[in-house]
Amino acid sequence: MAESLDIWADLLTTKKTFAHIATLNPDGTPQVTPVWIDYKGGKVLVNSARGRIKDRNLKDGVPVAISITDPDNPYRYVQIQGKVVRVTEDGAWDHIHSMAQKYLGKDKYPFAKPGEVRVLYEIEPRAVSGNK
Repeated sequence: MAESLDIWADLLTTKKTFAHIATLNPDGTPQVTPVWIDYKGGKVLVNSARGRIKDRNLKDGVPVAISITDPDNPYRYVQIQGKVVRVTEDGAWDHIHSMAQKYLGKDKYPFAKPGEVRVLYEIEPRAVSGNK
């Protein structure tokens, strides 16, 4: 990896930053979505509901790109190229509730729909660069 994510750990863990994740649709066209972001155990974590476009695109082994801008300094950013290494429903609800606490100050994710299934994606960074 070109650089360590440690330099930008605050953007991934403590700041309320929105990341943009780029995936590829089945026809090869790019798709970008703003997402809440997390970082644990050297993996970038993204959470979604089953059936969304990013859910259909984020499969084990697929490449992704993520861009995060510091909300306090728009000239400070990190871009991450990586690969999805795990897709699981296990712990996904607990994770989205923790993200609701971080981003909204709420104990539970308030936007859940009846019957919604949450999915947690672990992304292994392969290349990292940005402006410190």
